[in-house]
Amino acid sequence: MDRNLLARAASAVRDTMIANKDYLTFLDQQNGDGDLGISMVQGYTVIARYLESAEEQDLGRLFMNCASVFNDAAPSTLGTITSFFLMGMARALKGKREASLEDMVAACEAGLAHMMEKAGSKPGEKTIVDSLEPAVRALRAHLGEGTSKALAEATKAAAEGSEATRAMKPVHGRAAYYGDKCVGLLDGGSVAGKLVFESLANFAVSGQ
Repeated sequence: MDRNLLARAASAVRDTMIANKDYLTFLDQQNGDGDLGISMVQGYTVIARYLESAEEQDLGRLFMNCASVFNDAAPSTLGTITSFFLMGMARALKGKREASLEDMVAACEAGLAHMMEKAGSKPGEKTIVDSLEPAVRALRAHLGEGTSKALAEATKAAAEGSEATRAMKPVHGRAAYYGDKCVGLLDGGSVAGKLVFESLANFAVSGQ
């Protein structure tokens, strides 16, 4: 992973969010503000745009700047939480111009840890963590099988984690006010997390 590959991967995530904008909005309308699709498209669009023109080569600085522009463009709860993940990755990648798969997995682990610490969240609370946490664990478990396989398994784990949110009762944000009424519904944030890994897995297979 270097700046050029990161920029192309970010564009793939942006395109996936654009394609799923209406679906994410629909999910969020059931128990949230209804702005999830818009905020995810805005956030990943500015990241892709930034990386396309950035001259910075340090991956840590690139991810930190991505966190900043994402948070500015997507001023929502999930936008802030996503920026926490990117900040954690930035710290793990500081000083690196190139990163191995091992480096990126470690960065994802650091990002997840930072997100959960700052947001005060953990698995089982019907949030994006419920798709990201199993995805990152799958990345680590399949690290030795190559990037495409690791991302494919991470996507599968993220999808299963997202689906599991149907049985959960939310404890954070506006959804928490709906309580038991949210049981049976997919958490939109967890779907957004799944879509990130899905787009990265497809990007890796396509070899773009």
